[in-house]
Amino acid sequence: RLKSMSEFWLISAPGDKVNLQAWERMNTVTSKANLSSNNKFLIPDLKVGTLDALVGLSDELGKLDSFAESVIKKIAQYIGEVMEDSKDKVQENLLANGVDLISYLTRFEWDMAKYPIKQPLKNISEALAKQITQIETDLKSRTAAYNNIKGNLQSLERKTVGNLLTRTLADIVNKEDFVLNSEYLITLLVVVPKSNYAQWQKTYESLSDMVVPRSTKLIAEDAEGGLFTVTLFRKVMDDFKAKARENRFMVREFYFDEKEMKCEKEEMMKLASEKKQQYGPLLRWLKVNFSEVFVAWIHVKALRVFVESVLRYGLPVNFQAMLLQPTKKSAKRLRDVLHAVFKHLDEVAAASIMDMSMDIPGLQLSNQEYYPYVYFKIDLSLLDYS
Repeated sequence: RLKSMSEFWLISAPGDKVNLQAWERMNTVTSKANLSSNNKFLIPDLKVGTLDALVGLSDELGKLDSFAESVIKKIAQYIGEVMEDSKDKVQENLLANGVDLISYLTRFEWDMAKYPIKQPLKNISEALAKQITQIETDLKSRTAAYNNIKGNLQSLERKTVGNLLTRTLADIVNKEDFVLNSEYLITLLVVVPKSNYAQWQKTYESLSDMVVPRSTKLIAEDAEGGLFTVTLFRKVMDDFKAKARENRFMVREFYFDEKEMKCEKEEMMKLASEKKQQYGPLLRWLKVNFSEVFVAWIHVKALRVFVESVLRYGLPVNFQAMLLQPTKKSAKRLRDVLHAVFKHLDEVAAASIMDMSMDIPGLQLSNQEYYPYVYFKIDLSLLDYS
């Protein structure tokens, strides 16, 4: 998917008679020139409250917007981690109210049941913040529990890879390969390079005294060599090890302990089954809550457009919000066309864009994009983790 195709511009302009024409004109010029595909973005009649409250809210909503976006990213990313081998299927799990994100966004409808509009804006904003914070808290504890199982399982699995000198032998050796519980005899495991097999067979009985004749057996192989058993008297063990090393035969420090090996196997099976059991419910939770946070995030965007439009265009509330999806590589031209259509809305902004070098007091152009119309970006490429 193309990054540029997942960027949307949420803008608003005043809705009096004159500007309605500006609106139609904007729609006509942008879609005719194939600069963007446009949809009206419907925001219900929210309660305005006082101007002071709106100014404060404008700031809070900005922070809430970034917070919501970061939680969405975290959930999307974690869905990718949980789905391990089927990462390409992640996108199918990122839905909002059961539809894909672009459809949800372009056909946005305010959820009256979840966020009743008869209450003050601050209450709606606080309800959204509480909901998103709660989900983030749950996400932390759920991911920690799952990561713990996954991490423990991985470290056990890591022991089963690697060469015969380092890997675990629990899944390789059998009781029958060892002389056990003998006061005098002990069975050792020796790793022999492939090129030295013949030499091993010829020399192992004479590497030290008291090696049991014909006691060697090849029990496992990997790309580099083989694992052989050899039985000898305990008292010559150190001598045998030293002589073996001189001949490039490596004795592995391994003593057969059935109980310990059974524990290791059981632990691995237990973790694997726990991980499997948790996978389904966790993925379901992530999908449901991804949708919840995404829906909340777009409501935050809607609130921001409402608040900024009232602050910019004044009362009575009368503006039209619209969602533009810039077509590939047309962002610059689209910006110019919007400027031409809307520059009369704000002479200060228009002038400052004409001459960015002019320093206009009170206008912080440096830290934020400022246009004659209300503008917010919605970037869905944040959910791209290829």
